[in-house]
Amino acid sequence: MKNKFAERARLVKSSETREILKVTERPEVISFAGGLPAPELFPVENLKIACNAVLDEEGAASLQYGTTEGYIPLREAISHRMKGIGINSTIENVLITSGSQQAIDLTGRLFINEGDTIICESPTYLAAINAFKSYDAKFVEVVMDDDGMVIEELEKKLNNHPDTKFIYTIPDFQNPTGRTLKLERRKRMIELANQYDVLIVEDNPYEAVRFAGEELPPVKHFDTENRVIYISTFSKIFTPGLRLGWICADESFIEKYVAFKQTADLHTDSLAQRITAKYMEIYDMEEHIKKIKAVYKTKCTDMMRSIEEFFPKNLSYSKPEGGLFIWVELPEGIDSAHIFTECLKNNVACVPGTPFFPNGTQKNTLRLNYSNMSNEKIIEG
Repeated sequence: MKNKFAERARLVKSSETREILKVTERPEVISFAGGLPAPELFPVENLKIACNAVLDEEGAASLQYGTTEGYIPLREAISHRMKGIGINSTIENVLITSGSQQAIDLTGRLFINEGDTIICESPTYLAAINAFKSYDAKFVEVVMDDDGMVIEELEKKLNNHPDTKFIYTIPDFQNPTGRTLKLERRKRMIELANQYDVLIVEDNPYEAVRFAGEELPPVKHFDTENRVIYISTFSKIFTPGLRLGWICADESFIEKYVAFKQTADLHTDSLAQRITAKYMEIYDMEEHIKKIKAVYKTKCTDMMRSIEEFFPKNLSYSKPEGGLFIWVELPEGIDSAHIFTECLKNNVACVPGTPFFPNGTQKNTLRLNYSNMSNEKIIEG
């Protein structure tokens, strides 16, 4: 029956990370594998109050179909948040999505033709690779250093690939490396995008989770020609299970996104949108985020201290100022898939780095997550 599948089915496979997570569901496994937020930080009791308030005040409406663009009070709250980080927007620039993963997938549907070139950081977010591959994109990777994508290399790639459709970047505490694109490189990226007439897809789910260093404005803050599409989510600052993300972009883009979303799921969960908006009305979201940052800072510190104490000295690792991940680069010739297998024998899980390279270029890397395990489990693992 395989010959009944559409051609694009050949391009899609299960996420390696998701397959690994199945193994980590065993209670005895100390997992540094997934990008799961700390469950102890979910505001369960406050969510009960917000949920009851929604059902009491607008129960029928919260269970009814909604508009594709999203619940207006939530879009207003997001627009206010965008202004707070330096992005001038109104609700007309905001579309609510079913998690930021839907925003990434819709971006592929909207912009990628078969064979189109996407320039991205090397390595980059695995689920974005898989989403864009399903539309038969070609990936051109740009090397990174401790300050993010190397802009001189980006310029070379743009010059060599004039057919590039967009640059895909995760500027803050990048997944998988935890690195942050420095200020001057953000400005230069915009200049190059204008010069070469390409779009920028700024995927920024970790922006608010900064626990050290200086805050930086998003790439879109420097956007002079409305060519940056900003994507983010409530998953890392609130709860991932509600599956709420958003796109902030020029109205001409949002109009097309809306049309494509209508063919996918009509609209994002009405109840989840209203609960989140009500929570933000009743409680201080920034205070909640402060709690998250304080906890993640201690977990990251404990993991880096443990790496320094227990790991061999002939490797390097990133030192993130926020987000959820540390990236480890092993000596040449060591396959991290072997490390993963050996760790799992001892009930510890990590993620081999190879899947994060769109063209499968490196095997001696691995990603560690510090947000989900307790400090004690981090040290033990």
